[in-house]
Amino acid sequence: MKTYSKYKNILLEFICMLLILLFVYAAVSKLLVFDQFKIQIGQSPVLTTYTAWVAWGVPFIEIAISLMLIIPRFKLLALYAAFTLMVMFTSYILIILNFSDFIPCSCGGVLEKLSWTEHLIFNIIFVVLALIGVMILSPKKNNNTSHIIHKKAYTILSVCMVCGIGVVSLLFLLSEHKLHRDNSFTRRFAGHPAIKAKQLDLTYNSYYIAGADQGKVYLGNSISPFHMVTLDTLLQNKETIELSLDQDSLPYRSMQLRVIPPHFFLMDGVMPYVFRGSTTDWKARSVMNKPAYFSHVEPIDSVSLFIRSLSSETRENVLGKINLSGRERVDLSHNLLQKQIDGIFDTDGILQYNHQLQKLVYTYHYRNQFIVADTNLQLNYLGKTIDTISHAQIKVGTIASKNQTKMAAPPLIVNKNSATYGDYLFVNSKLIGKYEPISIWKKASIIDVYNLVDNTYEFSFYIYGIKKDKLRSFRVLHDKFIGLIGNHIVTYQLDTNLFKNLLPNSKKGVDNTSTKIDATFVKTDINHQ
Repeated sequence: MKTYSKYKNILLEFICMLLILLFVYAAVSKLLVFDQFKIQIGQSPVLTTYTAWVAWGVPFIEIAISLMLIIPRFKLLALYAAFTLMVMFTSYILIILNFSDFIPCSCGGVLEKLSWTEHLIFNIIFVVLALIGVMILSPKKNNNTSHIIHKKAYTILSVCMVCGIGVVSLLFLLSEHKLHRDNSFTRRFAGHPAIKAKQLDLTYNSYYIAGADQGKVYLGNSISPFHMVTLDTLLQNKETIELSLDQDSLPYRSMQLRVIPPHFFLMDGVMPYVFRGSTTDWKARSVMNKPAYFSHVEPIDSVSLFIRSLSSETRENVLGKINLSGRERVDLSHNLLQKQIDGIFDTDGILQYNHQLQKLVYTYHYRNQFIVADTNLQLNYLGKTIDTISHAQIKVGTIASKNQTKMAAPPLIVNKNSATYGDYLFVNSKLIGKYEPISIWKKASIIDVYNLVDNTYEFSFYIYGIKKDKLRSFRVLHDKFIGLIGNHIVTYQLDTNLFKNLLPNSKKGVDNTSTKIDATFVKTDINHQ
């Protein structure tokens, strides 16, 4: 009996030492890079509203529990506290993995190297260890009261578990309510503008839509940039094509494929370079001699590209145009993107070119605005989406130790993605409107349709997800809506009675009289970014 008791005491001390090691290490790791930890907390969809006190409170609690585990008088209370804290950490990970729109960073040090699933298993192990520690320390030597003590311990542990899960769940629900609040705008849903036609499993979710034209869809691959798949709009006649360059073993960082028959482009704005080839043989050669850095790019034709770059003067996002014919040059407009906070995160958005209207269209992510400009980077007008978020609701923080600027809180995303074709702009909105059922909003993506010629909102429709996956990107080609949902590609048939101007009216043009400003150009090779 004494030997058994001895082993239990050894196990108890071992558990306490492991918990002390975990909490002290975790607390010190957070405090050593506190500015980074605070930004990580701010990025959390569960804790963003409570960033300040959580950032200080968690390390303090971890250190307090560690000290209490050393003192015999407070050891049982500390084990209950450790159990509750680890239950909260575990609940947090489960919510992040299953209910969050995005997965943020969690903590620093060695634990940051763990995947979220490994981190979940790690936390569960420590939940079990804390539970074992409580059960070892709780019973008395008196056998008559042992079962009563055990029952009391189980009751306290159950209360701790319910409270831990409940607190984290409540924080998540409150944060979700704040991030996805009703913005008091009303959408118009007209009949059935889009009816699902086809669906195909691509096996991998690394594909993106690189182009759509002449009844074909071209899919690039972010993991294998020289591997392309083509399909027709019936999602049949699948063909795999290997792309080639006139240079071997070329390093790349952020390769982007764009197909506008009869040409295709392979571009990397980080290295940087631009390759152009023919869709007849899929072989590309370098066509940019002067280095021009960019983050987003959209070809206009075989010799012109719209880009979004970082100005070497202001260190802010700018829109520009690369001309590859004759005397190669880059024109930047410093007036198209309107800074509200930092000129980088607040001007983030989706760059597109409407080939039918021959217009640049740039849709902001974090405000209810989109830009329509001509091919000379002259603003035609500044359009508005139907929601009420006119100022980007983002918080930017700086990690001084790494000289990095990051989002310090989850941004309120207004426009997740967009596509343009004919007279229309299709916007995947992230905001729920008045009277819209939350049950549908959780499993479907909302597409708002705007008329670029009339600068008006037309109507909205739903694109339903597949299992737990929702729409991540899309294009429109003639009367087909083509979307990527998880591993799947889907097509929807658009009702041409509702979409009356999928092809532009030759008598119409985008109104150049409203909200027009002159763009300021800077001719540069942007080679110092």
